Amino acid sequence: MTNSVYMPVKCVWGRNCVKENGGDLALGKHCLIVTGKNGAKASGALDDAISVLEKHGIGYAVFDGIGENPLISACHKAGVAAREADADFIIGIGGGSVLDASKAIAIYASNADLEPVDIYKREYKNAPLPIALIGTTAGTGSEVTAVAVLTNDETGVKKSIKGNDCYAKVSFCDPKYTESMSYRTTVSTALDAFAHATEGFFTERCEGIHKVFAQNCIPALYRGLKSLSQSETVDSALRDSLYYASVYAGLVINNCGTGFPHPLGYVLTENYGVPHGMACAAFFAPYIDRCAEFAPEKLAQFTAMTADMNEVKSVIASLTDLEGVSIGEEKAKKYALRWQSVIPGNFTASPGGLTQEEAAQILALII
Repeated sequence: MTNSVYMPVKCVWGRNCVKENGGDLALGKHCLIVTGKNGAKASGALDDAISVLEKHGIGYAVFDGIGENPLISACHKAGVAAREADADFIIGIGGGSVLDASKAIAIYASNADLEPVDIYKREYKNAPLPIALIGTTAGTGSEVTAVAVLTNDETGVKKSIKGNDCYAKVSFCDPKYTESMSYRTTVSTALDAFAHATEGFFTERCEGIHKVFAQNCIPALYRGLKSLSQSETVDSALRDSLYYASVYAGLVINNCGTGFPHPLGYVLTENYGVPHGMACAAFFAPYIDRCAEFAPEKLAQFTAMTADMNEVKSVIASLTDLEGVSIGEEKAKKYALRWQSVIPGNFTASPGGLTQEEAAQILALII
């Protein structure tokens, strides 16, 4: 099969990169800063961004109403706020939810007549506002992807939008902002990045430079997860390694996509509140088992980058908190109805593919 790479985001790397490269943040005269309630402030990223904006004489307003698994209604509200602030660009500061939301907000901001749910149709007149992203967690890789996962308020279902107009103009990648994360959040985001790298690696598209991205991050992410399974102490060296690896994992999924653990994981997040990274990790073992059956050569390469699969499964399971979650056969069949009409590309991209019935069988294992 043929392949291609398109990576238009300017990435600025390193500690203190926001202040040292402030000119790259100046994308206009007025901006809306998008954050959650605490992360941007606690990490110091918000203060750094504001100091740069003030230095360059750029006006700003702050919208801090984005929560986990961002709602399209919150994104639409922020789009209105951007217009009221005369914003001509968006700055997203936070974890994956905020970064994803910023991509949707940029669309709503420039399209006043776009109804919240219509963003999924990907049809609108005006180009989104330019976006700058500053990550504060080491998980999603949203800094470099053209994807935003949004939650429909009415259905509670997570669904993604994707397109070249969702890329940021510039992303600042400073691992020091991840130091404010709790141990649990550090674990969950690292599991998310590992899921991205792993699932993307086993797709047919992961060859050439895509494979280089995967080979760069999979060993680092596994070493980090093994360290987290042994101690809750997270030093700056581990923070750096996990963050940079998460960005490379973002490059993997941006070009290769993910496998079935992601859509199955949405079920755990939507119905049981399981953090996204842990929700994906819950299906690591059955995913690897199918890889062993349908992609043995790649599994051998994956094993060489990590460890014996029994050890890897044990490490992932030890970090995946599913307390209070029990699905069973009947609920699993009900949840799997969402895939009755359309089989997700994540299913077909997985080694051996996956049917709706097989998805239900795997969900039923969560008891």
